[in-house]
Amino acid sequence: MTAKWDFWIDRGGTFTDVIGRDPEGGLHPRKLLSENPEAYTDAAIQGIRDLLGLSSGDAIPPGLIGDIKMGTTVATNALLERKGDRVLLLISKGFRDALRIAYQARPDIFAKEIILPEQLYERVIEVNERVRADGRVEQLLDIAACQPAIEQARADGIDAVAIVFMHAWKYPDHEKAVAKVCRKLGFGQVSVSHEVSPLIKLVGRGDTTVVDAYLSPILSRYVQRVGQELGAAPISPVVGEMSAKPTEG
Repeated sequence: MTAKWDFWIDRGGTFTDVIGRDPEGGLHPRKLLSENPEAYTDAAIQGIRDLLGLSSGDAIPPGLIGDIKMGTTVATNALLERKGDRVLLLISKGFRDALRIAYQARPDIFAKEIILPEQLYERVIEVNERVRADGRVEQLLDIAACQPAIEQARADGIDAVAIVFMHAWKYPDHEKAVAKVCRKLGFGQVSVSHEVSPLIKLVGRGDTTVVDAYLSPILSRYVQRVGQELGAAPISPVVGEMSAKPTEG
């Protein structure tokens, strides 16, 4: 048996369930309200403290923690409530409305008024570039032409960018070059379509990339906050799950 506690946590929108396994292998369940700011700042951390017999102000000794696995709806809730980060969309010139137009699906084919879904990106900048389906470069990348607009978006407080170019799923050089510029300009989240979702179709690839840019910062901040409480090394979050290995104090 391990000499440390292990925890499995399900953080939902209403309740958070924590199951702790003590060093002897015994299982200890705990249920808390996910949001209870008057009592604690985070339900998962409070559940761990409760099972370890610590008060709210006590630091959690890293030496007591083995593994923690968490499933969370933090990102899902942010999407449903439209509380993600502000996103800048960079897309091939001529396709600024492609994600908004999408596939023109008609759930009600006789509807006289078509209400399009709200887009997650706040601003769109067209990038003068074009690679054909066979890999031939039809238009060389001209990042200099749009860089002032990108810099202005960053100056206006937008910290997340989604980069979606035609046929980049197979020929990503232009996306890589623009991503490098965006990182140098200080964007905290740079989501690139050929990395996030290398699909052939532009709309599906673009939608997934925008969602990644919109939600990844939210999830990352939450996971890092939990990790800091536990004295953990930097954690790379995966949507829906967190695995943390606290460092020895």
